[in-house]
Amino acid sequence: MARTEIRFAGFGGQGILFAGITLGRAACLYAGKNATQTQSYGSEARGGASRCDVVIDDDKEVDFPGVAVPDIFVALSQEAYDKLAGGTKKGGKLFYDPALVKVREIEGVTQKAVEATKTAMDDLEDKLVANVVMLGAMVSATGVISMDPLKKCFQETTPARRLETNLKALDAGAELVK
Repeated sequence: MARTEIRFAGFGGQGILFAGITLGRAACLYAGKNATQTQSYGSEARGGASRCDVVIDDDKEVDFPGVAVPDIFVALSQEAYDKLAGGTKKGGKLFYDPALVKVREIEGVTQKAVEATKTAMDDLEDKLVANVVMLGAMVSATGVISMDPLKKCFQETTPARRLETNLKALDAGAELVK
């Protein structure tokens, strides 16, 4: 992969920004790639629209940090899906949580259901890690970076009390797309 554009979207409080920032940091600092991250969110702290864009390039510096047409789109709310899913690149991949999003046919886009919320609540007993489950699934399914740099990033940036749960959530997400 050369340049890969990734968009995470949902609503405030879901950890959309955390997922994007972590992916960008892991790609840049631990996977040896070039990466940028930008974000946009509503004025509400929780419940408002939230979007985080990440650009990863294997070969060269990222000269434009914006995501124009995402290769990969992660939708964690119906509103985000309805507004943004149609802009996913033909041949792109779209990941969504079926507990939160009802999909429609989008020509040329592969859509993959990832039961992130269910897995977080039922298997990990922590609904706060649904975003990490989704991140693990997306990274594992696309290979945009390998899981090792992502785990290293979590090990170096996550508070000790949350680390074990977050690492389990990453692995649980990867298992969902095998």
